[in-house]
Amino acid sequence: MGKLIIQDKTIVVPGETLAEGMDYLPGAGTYRLGDKILAEKVGLINIDGRALKLIPLSGRYAPKRNDVIICKVIDVTFSGWRFETNSAYSAMLSVKDATSDYIARGADLTSYFDIGDYVVAKITNVTSQKLVDLTTKGLGLKRLRGGRMIKVNSQKVPRIIGKQGSMVTMIKKATNCNIVVGQNGLIWLSGEPKDEVTAVSAIRMIEANSHIKGLTDKVKEYLGFTGEVGEPEHKEYEHSQNVDNQNVDNN
Repeated sequence: MGKLIIQDKTIVVPGETLAEGMDYLPGAGTYRLGDKILAEKVGLINIDGRALKLIPLSGRYAPKRNDVIICKVIDVTFSGWRFETNSAYSAMLSVKDATSDYIARGADLTSYFDIGDYVVAKITNVTSQKLVDLTTKGLGLKRLRGGRMIKVNSQKVPRIIGKQGSMVTMIKKATNCNIVVGQNGLIWLSGEPKDEVTAVSAIRMIEANSHIKGLTDKVKEYLGFTGEVGEPEHKEYEHSQNVDNQNVDNN
């Protein structure tokens, strides 16, 4: 008979025993040693059925295949674009993975993405040498125009999104803001200025208190949200109408 040693949302340290017996399964950030499941690093435990997962509390973003990120164009080459990814590694987007349009050799690629543009892209490959490839072919993968950009600890992104998108959907509905959460810790928002401020404050609250039980209720109370979150939006990466200014806000 298996025995759970810790409770959901408990902060654990490396090597701490999480469960005993074979009834529970090690997930991300945990491992099995004999009949025990142990923590790999400092983090917050998430119990999902029989699976034990660990959400790290700190650490820089590490690119992973299939992650959807927000990245910034830092160079335009003859065959594509290089991006800053809010990690130790840059990423490349080739012309063929950016558009289905025919583009003649030597064409001006800045008409698609220019230096300084922020783009929602999907990671298609990460090599053993940490070479990162991107695509912008897919629903909502595109250049972001206007709005406000903030940075958060990428390890807190799952909490900001919430289970099945519940947390970010609540913030969207409460503030009427369009919000895109990149798995690399960049978050884009667009709405009325006062609503953007409220949304950013809610996100910062989640980032600072991600380990606290009952966080959803605290955020709901802060937002004055009385409705039902309901199903997450299917168009996860919706964007607003173009506006002139775009800023990165670290506050």
